[in-house]
Amino acid sequence: PPEGTSLQPWTLSVDGSSNLRGSRAGVVLEGPDGVLVEQLLRFAFQASNNQAEYEALIAGMKLAREMEVKDLKAKSDSQLVTSQVSG
Repeated sequence: PPEGTSLQPWTLSVDGSSNLRGSRAGVVLEGPDGVLVEQLLRFAFQASNNQAEYEALIAGMKLAREMEVKDLKAKSDSQLVTSQVSG
């Protein structure tokens, strides 16, 4: 089976930022046995810090789905994003 099908939990960490030079975000997907996937996203549109965090979270969740991850825990330093996603 593909690596992502492991039942051990994976961790998705996201961090977005926005400033005068543009909006960008980082995505880190950590899996069992030292598997590490990192992505840097640069947005072609102006976004707030929270919007950049949301976009990073969506991109990270899509990546996890493509890798067939079954157990995913997401982390973000944005209280707004985490409170809305957590319920």
